[in-house]
Amino acid sequence: MIAAAASFPSPRPRDGAASLATLRGVGKTFANGVVALDGVDLDLRDGEFLSLLGPSGCGKSTILRLLAGLASPSRGAIAWRGRRPEIGFVFQEPTLAPWSNVFGNVWLPLRLAGVGKQQARPRIAEALERVGLAGFENAYPRELSGGMKMRVSIARALVTRPSVLLMDEPFAALDEITRMKLNDDLMALQSALGATVAFVTHSVFESAYLSTRIVVMAPRPGRVVKEIEVGAALPRDAEYRMSDSYADVCRRASAALQTAMAA
Repeated sequence: MIAAAASFPSPRPRDGAASLATLRGVGKTFANGVVALDGVDLDLRDGEFLSLLGPSGCGKSTILRLLAGLASPSRGAIAWRGRRPEIGFVFQEPTLAPWSNVFGNVWLPLRLAGVGKQQARPRIAEALERVGLAGFENAYPRELSGGMKMRVSIARALVTRPSVLLMDEPFAALDEITRMKLNDDLMALQSALGATVAFVTHSVFESAYLSTRIVVMAPRPGRVVKEIEVGAALPRDAEYRMSDSYADVCRRASAALQTAMAA
């Protein structure tokens, strides 16, 4: 569990929509004195696709780690509605064990939880089917493309059937074509599962395409400078990329990012 976290009965973010988690006055200072976050107020809303957009060093990844319970805030509080839900975490790199096949890599979180191979088999098959890798159970990481490795990483996060998915720039190292395809697949996956997603990115275009809400952050110290609501319904497609509404979101996000970088 997250240190300094709390539970609360009926949280409501400022716009009145249902809130799953709330950060209030959250700060994080590392042992070397670096202030990663200062005074962050943020709501994670049930069922949304939230993108954290900002330059390097603004604390986007730190927020994910705090939500996941991988780190504790130095100041402020993180509150979940009731018990903290099952969380899946996808890191920047696939972080696959090279000596293990796809089945073994996806099985890992269940194995650590004491779930045996035979009991885990249908859940692993389901997770691989959802990310388009059915039939690749016996392949090894060295035999997979970069996009396929990231799909394995996403399947590993999904195999525990989380209601919250935290994703730390998972597509940043991929080529643009693969990245766009995985954006489409991720959006369809989120819609099918009804999961809440918090997604870190440096890309204005990616955030505008995927998100129901974009939170723009400024660095040194990390803080929220702008929230942008994206009204277009999910899931979206190539037609949305060509639309005036998409272009408008890109313009607003770009302007907010420029302000954040100059702050």
